[in-house]
Amino acid sequence: MSKSTDICWHDSKVNKEDRRTLNGHKSCVLWFTGLSGSGKSTLATELEKELYQRRIRTYVLDGDNLRYGLNRDLGFSREERTENIRRIGELSKLFVDAGLITLCAIISPFRGDRDQVRCLFEPGEFIEIYVKCPLSECERRDPKGLYQKARAGQIQNFTGISAPYEVPDQPDMIIETDKQSVSQSVEQLLTYLREHNYIGT
Repeated sequence: MSKSTDICWHDSKVNKEDRRTLNGHKSCVLWFTGLSGSGKSTLATELEKELYQRRIRTYVLDGDNLRYGLNRDLGFSREERTENIRRIGELSKLFVDAGLITLCAIISPFRGDRDQVRCLFEPGEFIEIYVKCPLSECERRDPKGLYQKARAGQIQNFTGISAPYEVPDQPDMIIETDKQSVSQSVEQLLTYLREHNYIGT
């Protein structure tokens, strides 16, 4: 609920379908969720490259990157994580309205927060992708050295160590990054997008 009362919604003379027609493809959000180190950002950026080569208009919203600007005022408490996801959900909605395939690489550990984001979209516009990878493998990779710090008590509320991760109940896709290569995972994503008519063959 908005705290502002003296506001009025202004409709555009160009709508979402107009923008999709101009772009030549549907728009949607691909929401990559999973533990730190599972491969969310890697998959999002590699998929974006493949889609760009196919002249598909995209944008990647990475959780870490957004904390440098839009969400730099937020920490990692339960309440701040929820606000973090709410803001990213609203931003994603604008990007989908702009006609883009939007790739969100966000840990987003709580089902309720992810479900709230899904509610922002029309059917078929929100694709939840569970980037599944065992905690042990994420720790072995530890690309940012965060697990080591979390185990040493230097980082509080770290997902998978001192804070929970709630596995999606019914994700639209599951990608097991410990069992297949990045290229195989990207092809799995492209196949899904083709089969569901988000992009052409």
